[in-house]
Amino acid sequence: MIEKLQELARRYPRFGYRKLHRMLVRRHPEEGPVNVKRVRRLCTLAGLNLPQRRRRKRRGQGVKTPVIAEYPNHVWAYDFVFDWCENGRQLKFLTLVDEYTRECLEIEVDHRMGARQVWQVLERVMARRGVPTFIRSDNGPEFVAKYLTRMLAARGVTCHHIEPGSPWQNGRNERFNGIFRDECANMETFHHRDHAQALARLFRRYYNTERPHASLGYLTPAEFARRHPPLGAGFVVSCSHVPSPAPKGGCRSLPLGMSLRQGTSHSL
Repeated sequence: MIEKLQELARRYPRFGYRKLHRMLVRRHPEEGPVNVKRVRRLCTLAGLNLPQRRRRKRRGQGVKTPVIAEYPNHVWAYDFVFDWCENGRQLKFLTLVDEYTRECLEIEVDHRMGARQVWQVLERVMARRGVPTFIRSDNGPEFVAKYLTRMLAARGVTCHHIEPGSPWQNGRNERFNGIFRDECANMETFHHRDHAQALARLFRRYYNTERPHASLGYLTPAEFARRHPPLGAGFVVSCSHVPSPAPKGGCRSLPLGMSLRQGTSHSL
């Protein structure tokens, strides 16, 4: 069994003993029931355990995360991760996740990315997955731009911008960004933008379909999503008119009179 654990550790160098235990059960069912404590002992014996991280202490009473996701497509969250090519040029990774299923919906890479490019990514994802009810982000200039908030309001999406200096209010996306940096960005050398985009797509597929998630009962996000299909699957939002532009600082919900009709959508 040690040889199998060593093989898994070579393939997944950032996995601790719990995830190695789950991957051992998934990939080697012939081993039968395997106790996680046994895997921990064998990992310690083989030197496969990762050093424990020291958690930062946050003083004072924390503010709870507003709008908790209750079903797929209820709350999306997005943010940027920054890295560099080997020639020194900056790379800007836009990461988009579904807070309920933990799926990574998209990772877009470019040297520069403004509000219009962010909207193009969101529009592409909405076309294949549907429209979320809320979308969460920090107060970066790309996310609070009038163009982006108006386009989201036209689709009936309500923006939730977290309080300044409170990244834990966007914890699901921050968590994904940490995993992406730890298991992809810090382990790869990006030759150019297209190379970074290709690696990001590979990581997204691996994260959604192969990597077990502890908070999902060690299911992958794709497995969890199959067990929890979006509400109203097959229906898209349609309304009699496009809402007026959003007020400064936020998005406006769809007006009264919104209807849900199968197979139809409002063209912007």
